[in-house]
Amino acid sequence: MSNINELDRIFEAQKSAFSKNLMPSAQERIENLDRLEQVLLKYKDKLVSAANMDFGCRSKDETLLAEIIPSVEDIRYIKKRVAKWMKPSHRQTGVLFQPAKSMVIYQPLGVVGVITPWNYPMYLSMGPLAGALGAGNRVMIRMSKSTPNTAITLQAMIGSCFEEDHVTLMTADECSGSSFAEKKWDHLVFTGSTSVGRQVMKAASSNLTPVTLELGGKSPAIISSDFPMQDAAERIAFGKVFNMGQTCVAPDHVICPRTRVNEFVRLFKASIQKMYPTMKNNPQYSSIINNEEYSRLLEFIDDAKSKGAEVVSLNPAQEPYDAVDGTWSNSRKIAVTLLLNVDYKMRVMQEEIFGPLLPIIPYDKLEDAIEFVNQRPRPLALYYFDYDTERVNYLLTHTHSGGALINDTLVHVAQDDMPFGGIGESGMGQYHGHEGFLTFSKAKGVLIKPKFNSGKFVYPPYGNMVHKLVYKMFLGK
Repeated sequence: MSNINELDRIFEAQKSAFSKNLMPSAQERIENLDRLEQVLLKYKDKLVSAANMDFGCRSKDETLLAEIIPSVEDIRYIKKRVAKWMKPSHRQTGVLFQPAKSMVIYQPLGVVGVITPWNYPMYLSMGPLAGALGAGNRVMIRMSKSTPNTAITLQAMIGSCFEEDHVTLMTADECSGSSFAEKKWDHLVFTGSTSVGRQVMKAASSNLTPVTLELGGKSPAIISSDFPMQDAAERIAFGKVFNMGQTCVAPDHVICPRTRVNEFVRLFKASIQKMYPTMKNNPQYSSIINNEEYSRLLEFIDDAKSKGAEVVSLNPAQEPYDAVDGTWSNSRKIAVTLLLNVDYKMRVMQEEIFGPLLPIIPYDKLEDAIEFVNQRPRPLALYYFDYDTERVNYLLTHTHSGGALINDTLVHVAQDDMPFGGIGESGMGQYHGHEGFLTFSKAKGVLIKPKFNSGKFVYPPYGNMVHKLVYKMFLGK
């Protein structure tokens, strides 16, 4: 399966090509991004079809809204600003070192590796690619084995507009994940599970390769005591079921005022019924990616049920289930499932769900909800529904998360002018927008001194009058 020699050959070709153009101009970078934008638009229909084949059923609109459109917008955002970002940043020079000029220049790192997951294979490969190209780098991308049709289509797309010594995309059949992670990249981006992220970081450490890890985790959605429940239920329903919950920033569980749990359940059911009046044969209701993930989610349900959880399967049209309650196994579709009376020993409360299962946890006061969040690994996203500014500020300053979104779900990720990244077990590093440019650049401090050398006044032998004057000026004695 693994073709390490081919990986090595292309890697060395990219290193060699970079050494011949260490600082691509703004115009070169813009032209590269232009090509990427145009080819992405050209291939959009093929990519939609490929994703649908990989998932078994993947909503066309979800692919366009979550993958193609934000990728194109990201490219356009970088194109408009990269020339400005490339300009040296002038800094202040200390009085003791005058006359001199201080600045920071931003240089490309070299060859960037990107390991892409299966849940958003286009957006999570094109996003890092656009950022790395904007910073002037060469890029190699390794796709997931779970999305072979998308990988082949993206490979053809990239090959049609870039030489392999500039941008190369490799399928899982062409390169194993471990051999890819072990290369001496100038930077490595990995998006995926926390467990695999640890392996990637371990592999990268042998080469001191800097890494950006986007790992996900259990992102909570907290509803305040007086927030309009209809709004909260509708927005959480959208975030939970989009891509069938197979999203690193999907609301993993809801923390709801104890006295309002029944209200949330009722309005959440109504929101799901409005969005998906049918599910089994609805082309907008996506499937679980593969049998392994499908079985894992069923095990979560069985485990929760066996430990006393109340399982509420939402099936608006009352479509007959297949052999397993709450699922249509022939299409790997699972009905949206609420889990009440959950126990923290249940797997669904210990592991990232990554599917359409939603535990509901009651709380009595906001401090209890915050404590619940803070006692667990820091999530990639935190959602809070409240129109009270004072409470919002309190929550934001008393919790840690990779990002936060107030009064909605998911959409903060697509804001090009904000950094995106995790913290703790949800990841490290960040990209998107200017932060992406900085991640994929070396900010090199430069001090330029003129012909006149003021430094000689503090050369040995020490103890002369100049030294005494300097000490008095800076130390007061």
